[in-house]
Amino acid sequence: MTKPTAANPRSRRSLLRAAVLPVGVAASLVLVPLPGAVAAPSADVLIAEVYGGGGNSGATLKNDFIELANKGGAAFGLDGFSVQYISGTPGANSQWSVTPLTGSVAPGARYLVAEAAGTGGTVALPTPDATGTLALSGTSGTVALVSGTAPLTCKTAADCAAEPRIRDLVGFGTAVVREGSGPAAGASNTDAVARAASLADTDDNAADFKAGAPTPVNGKGESTPGGDTGGGTGGGPTQPGTVRIHDIQGTTRVSPMVGKAVTGVPGVVTGTRSYGSKGFWIQDATPDADPATSEGLFVYTGSANPTVKAGDSVLVNGKVAEYYPNQAGGGQSITQLTGPVVTVLSSGNPLPAAVLLDDTTVPAGYAPDAAGGSIEGLALRPAEYALDAYEALEGMNVEVRDVPVVQATDEYHELWVDARSGDKRTKRGGVVYLGYENPNSGRVMVQSLAPEAEHPFPVANVGDQLTGSTSGPLDYNKFGGYTLVAGALGAVKDNGLKREVTDRALPSEVSIATYNVENLDPSDPADKFAQLATGIVTNLRSPDIITLEEIQDNNGAVNDGTVDADQTVAKFIEAIKAAGGPAYDWRSINPENGKDGGEPGGNIRTVFLFNPKRVSFTDIAGGDATTAVDVAGSGKWANLTASPGRIDPGNEAWASSRKPMVGQFAFHNKKIFVIANHFNSKGGDQGLDSRFQAPTRSSEVQRLKQAEVEHAFVSKLLAADPNARVVSLGDFNDYQFSPALKALTKDCVLHDLVNDLPEKERYSYVFQGNSQVLDHILVSSALTRHADYDVVHINSEFAVQASDHDPQVVRIKP
Repeated sequence: MTKPTAANPRSRRSLLRAAVLPVGVAASLVLVPLPGAVAAPSADVLIAEVYGGGGNSGATLKNDFIELANKGGAAFGLDGFSVQYISGTPGANSQWSVTPLTGSVAPGARYLVAEAAGTGGTVALPTPDATGTLALSGTSGTVALVSGTAPLTCKTAADCAAEPRIRDLVGFGTAVVREGSGPAAGASNTDAVARAASLADTDDNAADFKAGAPTPVNGKGESTPGGDTGGGTGGGPTQPGTVRIHDIQGTTRVSPMVGKAVTGVPGVVTGTRSYGSKGFWIQDATPDADPATSEGLFVYTGSANPTVKAGDSVLVNGKVAEYYPNQAGGGQSITQLTGPVVTVLSSGNPLPAAVLLDDTTVPAGYAPDAAGGSIEGLALRPAEYALDAYEALEGMNVEVRDVPVVQATDEYHELWVDARSGDKRTKRGGVVYLGYENPNSGRVMVQSLAPEAEHPFPVANVGDQLTGSTSGPLDYNKFGGYTLVAGALGAVKDNGLKREVTDRALPSEVSIATYNVENLDPSDPADKFAQLATGIVTNLRSPDIITLEEIQDNNGAVNDGTVDADQTVAKFIEAIKAAGGPAYDWRSINPENGKDGGEPGGNIRTVFLFNPKRVSFTDIAGGDATTAVDVAGSGKWANLTASPGRIDPGNEAWASSRKPMVGQFAFHNKKIFVIANHFNSKGGDQGLDSRFQAPTRSSEVQRLKQAEVEHAFVSKLLAADPNARVVSLGDFNDYQFSPALKALTKDCVLHDLVNDLPEKERYSYVFQGNSQVLDHILVSSALTRHADYDVVHINSEFAVQASDHDPQVVRIKP
């Protein structure tokens, strides 16, 4: 499956937001690192906070504690791990003390280790996830997260840096053993040291940690013992405090109060969620006059279902946190309260009026430009930029009315609508993506607050209309950015979108198509093969030549070294025959095991199907996974040195990516060179809605190199025969305006046929509500005047899909 951004195969509904990432204040000083102990920067579990003043003079908490956090995307098992402690200046007889750990820490969650109690303090920790007896110093020492429970033996920064069992290490105060330029500063009887909001791990304790009031949070998201996380009185606040929601949200993307405890925050509950990231939204019924400060806030209840309900007027105590649903991908954060203690004052109150999302509230401008840097510190300008407008409404009750559906309902019970009438429409009712500078600012994902079993989500295709009012809190999630989580859903008006059927080729025309069949293997259900075959026979009119992308090996994602795909192809050919199509022949080249990317074990590759009654394939021996195809002869005698053959497969441009396959065909005794392509995916790119603007499209670098390699080969072929008939087609995983496609078409070596279509028809794929081009058919100049090109829309706009791509076909009079 090719996606413009990395996709997680697990249910997005269950991963809307995993457990919270409560954080401290971001470090304000970056120091030049000096030699120190270094445990490689962590992508998952690390030490988030250390407090050694528990029970000491002036302390409120009774116990020392160590808090871990998991910033990864999967649960991390801690069985067999330990946290260990040694004094700040260990001597010859100093030993590391050990607290063994058990259980696991959920993605995005915390794990609290309670350590020794002092004689003072008045407040107990929230229920810890592990308990030890380490007596940490309040001012200086070193804590390590260790794989194993045997005590460490290292006592210097250099020796600990070489210890492979250390997963993370924090030296504080005047600790000799620390990471980077120096230990974390400021630890005391009243102050802990904690990582910044992003949980950044730069291997420099001085830069990564800052002192502040201790804020212990356990694996359930609790920060105070016995707190009521969703309703009732439970010892909660009885009077409004001085802090309001707009004070917490502030005028930038990150709360000015992050990491701080707040009490008695008033609000009306606007929605509750008892699946995925559990909690509820509150909104202030008496907003301020600043349009940049949101009046809504999510209250995260950890593993507990919220017991409040919409319309409850509540007071909430909690800790302010920023949660990043897609931190690694550059996504925005969500300001929220964690470890809540809640008092319900009254029920049945009217919800605050929803803000209507339309042309008057969502600007055409999309995002401020920070030259690739973070926009988090910039003051929000909601009248100028859509991302600022959405952020200024984060957590608030919003509404869309009578809006077009611009991406069909998916398997996760989501769809996309467009709230701006000014966004560029496709011919069939979507919105078309025509340039990096115009991402269509009105696109919003819609989900439902109601579980699917209680209220089935509407099934809609692109071009349908979500009629009436759809309203609910405005959330943010890693798979779709800003999301209207609907408490009230409008009805779908079916506008009757039909799957297209291309024109029939004339006897004098050769028809050549491309189709990404989305990880096809023999274990796929017969219905998928039948649907794909119907697309070939009925909608594409049985093209003479078809390049297929994402054909997997004979046992699909089973990773056992199998690379043959003859069973996959044979099953597909039989399905085509059953649908009334021709008996296709085929050619392909098996990839090296595990070298072409895609689903692990799947060994995806491109395949030529061809109708031997209409065209012939010129077999030229010598093509394999590692041998580069070349050009021999000149003029009308120009030929490939191998057919099928791979274009420069050893070039580093094709690392972990599919290699283009070229084949030599003949139609009415006229030679046609066909190149099947599947360039590297967009995985790892920052999204359009990234907190970094302009977003970094890191995957473009490799595709540009791939395009340059293929351009050189086509140039060599055309140098041998300027009249060579070349068709290069497939899933290029990039846009017609991208650097890669510009490189492929440089000097008019190839012409991208999608640019001949009207703008409203330029798309083959829909992602995050944008109809866009990923698949292309390019031709050499000998064919530009005789090419009739069509993107056949049968998948991307529909809730029921055989593939996530639309096929394309060109009819050529060679």
